[in-house]
Amino acid sequence: MKFLRTYDIDIIKLKEGKHTFEFNVGDEFFRFYEADDWVNGADLTVNVHLNKTASLMEASFEINGTIGLTCDRSLEEFDYTLTHEELMIYKYGPMEQEISEDVQMITRDTSSINVAQLIYEFILLAIPAKKIHPDYMDDEDEDEFGEEEGTVVYVSDENQDKDSDSSEQAGDSKPADPRWEILNKLKHKD
Repeated sequence: MKFLRTYDIDIIKLKEGKHTFEFNVGDEFFRFYEADDWVNGADLTVNVHLNKTASLMEASFEINGTIGLTCDRSLEEFDYTLTHEELMIYKYGPMEQEISEDVQMITRDTSSINVAQLIYEFILLAIPAKKIHPDYMDDEDEDEFGEEEGTVVYVSDENQDKDSDSSEQAGDSKPADPRWEILNKLKHKD
C-alpha cells in the first residue's frame, strides 16, 4: 500500500518535543477510500502538530481547505470550505489497542503511526449532515411549502382540551410514550 505510506509519521526517530507534519488530501485520497462518488474534488491541507513526551504523544489535527459536495436540496455541486480541529492521544502501553475514540495505546517500539484513516474520519465529522448549497442557505429553515421548520401550522384546541380533561378525570398523568409504562409500574411497586 504505497499510497498509505505517504500518511505515515515515523515516531521512533522523533525526539521529545513538538513537531509538525503536513499532508495534502486530494482526489486520490477519496478514491482510495471509495468516497469519490460523493466527493466532487478536494483540496485540503492537514497539519498534524505532534507533542511527544516520555509517557504519551498528543497529535493535534488541523484540516483546512475546500471539498466539493452535492447539495441535498438542488443536487448542484458546490465547494464547501472546511476548517476542523481534532485531538488524538497516543499512550505508551504493553500492546496496541484503541482505548477510546480519541485515545490509542501503542507500544514503545512502534516505529510509525499512520494517520490516513484518522484524517478520513475527521473529514467525515466536519462535513455537515445536511449539505446545502450556499445559494440556498437562506431557505434552509423552510420546508417545501415555504413554512419554517419547527413552526406549528395548525393546532386544534378541541383535541387538546379533550386530552387534558380525560387525564384530569383519571387523576394521574400518563406519559405519552408507552415505553415509560413499565418503568412507572416498577416505580409504583415500591
